[in-house]
Amino acid sequence: MMRTKAKMRGGLNGSSGTGTGRVDSGEEWEMRPGGMLVQKRNPDSDRNAAPPPPTIRVRVKHGSIYHEISISSTATFGDLKKMLTGPTGLHHQDQKLVYKDKERDSKAFLDIVGVKDRSKIVLVEDPISQEKRLLEMRRNAKMEKASKSISEISLEVDRLAGQVSALDSIVSKGGKVVEADVLTLIERLMNQLLKLDGIVADGEVKLQRKMQVRRVQKYVETLDVLKIKNSTPREPKSRSAPPQQRRQLDGHAGTGNQQPPPKQTQTAEQVQQPRRSSSGTVVTTDWETFDSAPPLIRTDSTSSTSTPNNNSVHPKFNWEFFE
Repeated sequence: MMRTKAKMRGGLNGSSGTGTGRVDSGEEWEMRPGGMLVQKRNPDSDRNAAPPPPTIRVRVKHGSIYHEISISSTATFGDLKKMLTGPTGLHHQDQKLVYKDKERDSKAFLDIVGVKDRSKIVLVEDPISQEKRLLEMRRNAKMEKASKSISEISLEVDRLAGQVSALDSIVSKGGKVVEADVLTLIERLMNQLLKLDGIVADGEVKLQRKMQVRRVQKYVETLDVLKIKNSTPREPKSRSAPPQQRRQLDGHAGTGNQQPPPKQTQTAEQVQQPRRSSSGTVVTTDWETFDSAPPLIRTDSTSSTSTPNNNSVHPKFNWEFFE
């Protein structure tokens, strides 16, 4: 420990004022700003320690044609496939690379597998991967076309929605619109709905189509309600009375407008003088009406046929007299 400190002091004493010195072992030292003495770093040492990987040339056979590709020895087979896309015209997902009679994965490294300079690799087309890629391309193209169609329909629905709002504003204020305009607008919206029904989509595009269908249905329902309101006749406001005033008028009509029935009067011809019969009974037709009258009880029910005399006998009743 003491010897090391002595060497460091000796190195510092033999150094110049730049803060660097050389110890007895020949190593260079430097003083850090914090006062620590450390060995001086050489920036060229790291570069010399890790040399770049060598570049190799591989021969790739595709059918009857050989392609010579220069590539790093630490690259992967996937990198080699991408470099072969230009010379062969095959997509990198449609390629199979066979090395030593074994198909190699795209993530495998060339140097780990044992590929060296002038090694031979066979390229084979992969029909299954090619079919999958084509199907995926067709699906993506179809989704892109569906999304574009939905965008165009959305712009048309926005334009028609402005017309629906204008008609709704007129009818809500008590105005009238031409029924043909309402029917034409409904027909245009239904045409857009048929276009949406003909679009087949999945995922996010399907959600967009569903949202547009709901919008069109909502506008059609609004136009149906406007059509009913527009066809319903409306009375002027001056003729219509509030419900409370209408009930008051009905009450007066039921009580105050009733008049008593006309009083019946008798003429001189209708009034007859009382007559006297041969038996002294006073016969008159001037009757007086009472609330309740006592029943008439007949005291003698004998008929005129039972008497031998020719004189008729009048029936006797119990009469009640009033002064």
